[in-house]
Amino acid sequence: MKIHTSAVILMAATLRTQAFTTGIKNTLSRLSRPTQQKTTCRIPSLAMVSTSASATVANPFLDQASLPKFASIEPSYLTPAVTELVEKLEADFASFESDISKSQGDDDIDYDAVLPELERMQFPLGYVWGVAGHLQGVKNGDELREAYEKNQPKVVTTMTKFSQSAALYDALVAIEKSWEKSGVSDQDDFYTLQKKRAVANSLLQMKLGGVGLEGKEKERFNEIKLRLAEISTSFSNNVLDATKAFSLDVDNADSVANVPASAKAMWANSYKVAMAAQGKEVEADAESGPWRITLDAPSYIAAMQHLPDRAIREKVYKASITRASEFTKTEDGKVKNNIPIIYETLKLKYERSKMLGFSNPAEMSLAKKMAPSVDSVKELSNLILEKALPAAERELEEITAFARANGGDEYAEDKLEKLMPWDTTFWSERLKESKFDLKEEELRPYFALDNVLGGMFGLVERIFNVEVKKADGEAEVWNPDVSFFKVFDKDSGKHIASFFLDPYSRPADKRGGAWMDVCIGKSEAVGRDIPVAYLTCNGSPPIGDTPSLMTFREVETLFHEFGHGLQHMLTTATVGDVAGINGVEWDAVELPSQFMENWCYDKKTLYGFAKHYKTNEPLPEEMFEKVKAQKTYGAGMMACRQLLFGLLDMELHSNFDPEAAENGGETIFDVHRRMAEKCTPYSLPLDEDRFLCTFNHIFAGGYSAGYYSYKWAEVMSADAFGAFEDAGLDNEEKVREVGRKFRDTVLSLGGGVEPMEVFKMFRGREPSPEALLRHNGLA
Repeated sequence: MKIHTSAVILMAATLRTQAFTTGIKNTLSRLSRPTQQKTTCRIPSLAMVSTSASATVANPFLDQASLPKFASIEPSYLTPAVTELVEKLEADFASFESDISKSQGDDDIDYDAVLPELERMQFPLGYVWGVAGHLQGVKNGDELREAYEKNQPKVVTTMTKFSQSAALYDALVAIEKSWEKSGVSDQDDFYTLQKKRAVANSLLQMKLGGVGLEGKEKERFNEIKLRLAEISTSFSNNVLDATKAFSLDVDNADSVANVPASAKAMWANSYKVAMAAQGKEVEADAESGPWRITLDAPSYIAAMQHLPDRAIREKVYKASITRASEFTKTEDGKVKNNIPIIYETLKLKYERSKMLGFSNPAEMSLAKKMAPSVDSVKELSNLILEKALPAAERELEEITAFARANGGDEYAEDKLEKLMPWDTTFWSERLKESKFDLKEEELRPYFALDNVLGGMFGLVERIFNVEVKKADGEAEVWNPDVSFFKVFDKDSGKHIASFFLDPYSRPADKRGGAWMDVCIGKSEAVGRDIPVAYLTCNGSPPIGDTPSLMTFREVETLFHEFGHGLQHMLTTATVGDVAGINGVEWDAVELPSQFMENWCYDKKTLYGFAKHYKTNEPLPEEMFEKVKAQKTYGAGMMACRQLLFGLLDMELHSNFDPEAAENGGETIFDVHRRMAEKCTPYSLPLDEDRFLCTFNHIFAGGYSAGYYSYKWAEVMSADAFGAFEDAGLDNEEKVREVGRKFRDTVLSLGGGVEPMEVFKMFRGREPSPEALLRHNGLA
């Protein structure tokens, strides 16, 4: 995923257990799914209630009776909505605290009077802030930024009062004790288990939220929380601004020779749009240009994979790795440097973790995850690295030999000691084309977005017994690109969920990456039985009369994010704190998303959508076999890259001194190089590499000391798909049977059951890494 971690994650002070994102922005382009993908989720907006008619008419943020009124919402409405709801919430909570304090002596304090009441109390503000955070990601602009940053401190301060309420904490402890005293059993009662998990999660969140602090220590803790919220938003905005600030115009046809027509059409269209924004009407087409290359994911990836001009590739690559650093200035001359933000973030996180009795931020992060310790994370990473690194080195050797043999004099060993980073992707693509006799451009006509959606929906109908229907016009949207869908249970015909899909890249106002986010969460307490998701991608947009023709990786990304959405939408949990993705440990949340990617290589699934957009002819059989054969191509280098990101994240949050770094000690970039020497010694970062300055996942999302979650969950997802392989992918009856079981466990139980228990209920045992290594060709 990315489950997207929006600004709502900054409300982690609330009792809501943090949900993804990713959040995954994201993290985190498909580059970042999981790399920069902020796969991300957020803490969902709780639920929605309508306010008074007069308030509704005046402010669409306060019209919470159904789906958000995106057509009417403007940034100017945010401050009055937040002001009104904060005032009401604080008054209601003060009264609530008074009431539960009076009942502290009761032996049978009522659960229903505590957490469900808190949900009802919090959801109006959570709804407003969730919508605002969503728009920050998909319709970003100066006015919204200003309003968001103005209101963020109020929201964080208010929600912090919940996590630090001694009266509330005592009430939750009393509820746990009353259950123990009465001998409440959770053996056969899923509803009781949900409530117990919700209380346990809430108590843990409160401990991590500073409920045990007092006086100046508490005051300082809250200052840190506010500051982290503020600079997290700044970090993300700087990345977006720095990405938008770069463009490179190319007018020499030789520089784009043999580049796929779709990429040249995208670049020509980018040039025309940019000129139109300046009031200029120009001619630009795929064959004659001019072509504008940007750092937006589809544009950047195409440049790295296909541009034959080595000098242009170098320029684009270096522009990308120096974004949001001391090297970056925007058009208005402002420096968008995230280096000071990174150091401040790390200093504050180390200080905060020590205030709560942890040695470092990683220990604090793992307190609410499956992984028991930093050492256990390193152990799994090293196990995979032991297999992946030799494979990666062999892969690079083969790419290098191919470049020297086919690249001409400039790639001769006496002129180029080794391939540079801007060479590797280009020649890897050429080698892949040579090995498999298949070009990405040949596949794209078979992957029109509407066809892919139809095939994906056909898959979930087949294995999960749900039907997805388009419902455009039944919900307001924030951009004409956005579609709305409804999900129905096939047996009952009941409408059980809905989702928005925002599929295309919009570099002017949309963050990079792909993510799933929560619009409405399922909750008995607030009367919400139809969960609604946001699915956001940054795929190739339509150009002229040509529909969106997806790369295979974009297809995988769509399946990935839909997997996150399914866990949110198909939940049967009704306790809001543990319904869907809520309450799911972060290092388990990528299981459904990575599981869904496997189906892109399943013949029946792929032929459900792989049809030529003009002729409707199916993908030729020999091309399908080549797609399957390509699955493990470059798997070693990809695994090492992901392990680098995970171990780099963990090292910065467990074994780094940000204070010493500012006084001549090891810097964040030294750590990057040190971890690269371990994970990717064949490709060390350049001296000017500032990748960390765009690592949204860990500095502007919920993945700090948690990026390892992608690999941790991939062990489970690969093993889960192994259950279908064991049943026989050609055995339709068995596939349906296993699919129903997956829906009834992994997709249904949400955070109401511990993820290891959920996995064992589905698979009958604990997960094994064997399937992951086999799927990646590393066994």
